[in-house]
Order: sequence, then structure tokens, then C-alpha cells
Amino acid sequence: MTRTFFALGALSALLAVAAGAFGAHALRARLVPDMQGVFETGARYHMYHALALFVAAWAFTRWPGGPVIAAGWLFVAGTVLFSGSLYLLALTGQRWLGAITPLGGLAFILGWAALAWAALRS
Repeated sequence: MTRTFFALGALSALLAVAAGAFGAHALRARLVPDMQGVFETGARYHMYHALALFVAAWAFTRWPGGPVIAAGWLFVAGTVLFSGSLYLLALTGQRWLGAITPLGGLAFILGWAALAWAALRS
């Protein structure tokens, strides 16, 4: 899992940087300011949780087991749901996508809780 989470973290960080650059440059003239902010929030949390995947990779070397594995996959799911829904909301204007975003936030919260559990139970 260490290699998997590390690789996913690197790929996710790559995509977060690309999304941030795309939002800052290519979308600046196309999005209204509030949608630009939505896109930026997606990119920011995308990067935070790319880094969280590196934390999960490291944590697996210290506390291998289910909670760390769950945390890593929850960070992946959270990124897809939270950041993905915000990217799509900003690009399409489809407000219903905002209903998906809290599910991604919940995945992030549960991922951090799983990491805490792994550390505390060891």
C-alpha cells in the first residue's frame, strides 16, 4: 500500500497543480468570480489531500493495517467527490453538483479519523 498511496499522491498532486493552473489562467476570463472561487477551492482541497496520500503512505510503514488503508482510499474518494464536484459545478454551472460535495467532505473527515485511529490503536 505504501507504493500505491505514494504513487496516487504524486499523480493527484500533478492533477491538482494542473487544475490550479487551468483555473487561474484558462478559466479566468470564462468564469464569473464566484465560480472561479469554487474551482479554486476544489484545487486547494485536491492538493491538500494529495499530500494526505503521502501521509497515508508513510503511516502504512508505521501502522500497517485496515485503518490506514481505509484512510488512503477515503482520501481518494473524497478528492473525486469533493474536488470533482466543485470542478464540474464551476465548469457547467449545474447547481445540483453541489449536493455531491459534502459526501466528499465526509470522506475526507473519515479518512483523517481513520489515520487518528491507526495512530492511537498502535
